[in-house]
Amino acid sequence: MTYSEVQEFLFSQLPMYQRQGVSAFKKNLDNIIELCNLLGNPQNNIECIHIAGTNGKGSTSHMIAAGLQANGYRVGLYTSPHYKDYRERIKINGEFITEYEVIKFVVDNKEDFLRIQPSFFEITVAMAFYHFSTHEVDIAVIETGLGGRLDSTNIINPLLSIITNISLDHQAMLGDTLELIANEKAGIIKYDTPVIVGEYQQSINHVFTQKSSETNSTIHQADLLSSLTYSDTGTYLFKINDHDWGVKFKSKLQNPYQQKNLISALYSLWTLRDQLDLDVTKIAYGIENIHQLTYYIGRWMVIQEQPLVIFDSAHNEAGISYLVDEISKTDYNKIHFVYGTAADKDLDTIFKLLPKEAIYYYVKADIPRGMKTDRLQSIAKQYDLTGLEYPSVASAYRTALSSANENDIVIVAGSIFVVAEVI
Repeated sequence: MTYSEVQEFLFSQLPMYQRQGVSAFKKNLDNIIELCNLLGNPQNNIECIHIAGTNGKGSTSHMIAAGLQANGYRVGLYTSPHYKDYRERIKINGEFITEYEVIKFVVDNKEDFLRIQPSFFEITVAMAFYHFSTHEVDIAVIETGLGGRLDSTNIINPLLSIITNISLDHQAMLGDTLELIANEKAGIIKYDTPVIVGEYQQSINHVFTQKSSETNSTIHQADLLSSLTYSDTGTYLFKINDHDWGVKFKSKLQNPYQQKNLISALYSLWTLRDQLDLDVTKIAYGIENIHQLTYYIGRWMVIQEQPLVIFDSAHNEAGISYLVDEISKTDYNKIHFVYGTAADKDLDTIFKLLPKEAIYYYVKADIPRGMKTDRLQSIAKQYDLTGLEYPSVASAYRTALSSANENDIVIVAGSIFVVAEVI
């Protein structure tokens, strides 16, 4: 098989949640367990950090990986979904798994795939574990795909479990209340394993404390036990219980809302200080060079200055809320907003947040799960959001750019797959 044929096999013949939606969601871990058994359980050969959460888990994963890489560790990083290249999901020290390795993994195991009928995600998780084990990484940072308890990544026994935050998203699979969603995310908490909760939320905190008690795991509330202050010189200072840990750095992440994720990442690294040999100066270097070290893309990406063009894959209530808040702090004349989303999103909640003064360019990402532009525009009108439909993300983006003056702002957001088409 060629690499193109392998991709076609993965994308077309097997269900993929990001493209197809609920039909690809599995209600148990049977397939991933059987796959990994056939591979010799590679997940048992690697030390892992496991990360779940509604928002910020991808950013937190990249930050932790960058800090570890800068300290000389060989770091596997598994994230999802991808923007442009399937291989973005599986990296070692920022380097993608090779096309040859993807081909070989699929060809070697294709008969088992056809027999077991695993999902796209299950195959990719198994491939990541196998790749990290084969290349003998020192540590792997593993991001959950959806939820936690039934997520295919949840067959590892990590050094540390991290839950960034909880917001309403994927209610059809995870539940329609914060408490139900929190219970699913809490499923990654393992016996006698420290758990970091990045954002304290009073209404659901009992879910995590109860689960940690049941599993004899120590729970750390990162944002209550640590702080990140920003000085006039442009330097961040990280403190644990008001004590300076010595991590001082100039963030290259650009947007202030990443401070929540920075706190989660830095507190997690601090928690591992006795197990890993970590130099705080090198951690700072890693954070400052996260893009080069880990191939970190898609979050508040400033593409140009005049007009100001920003790509951000915010797609749910919390993500859009952060994005709109940052836009409000930006100096601009008009907003040109290229927007597309998945068909299963709660747009009533999201459209209440979007700025009414913006000019909207409605698009459908090139995936089956994308919401059609006529429906998008129809719902948007109910919230006084004015805009036109466009046949593609690229055409909408070109129109927005040509229509914007140098003092305007152009935003592309709503879905990772929308951003992927112009990134």
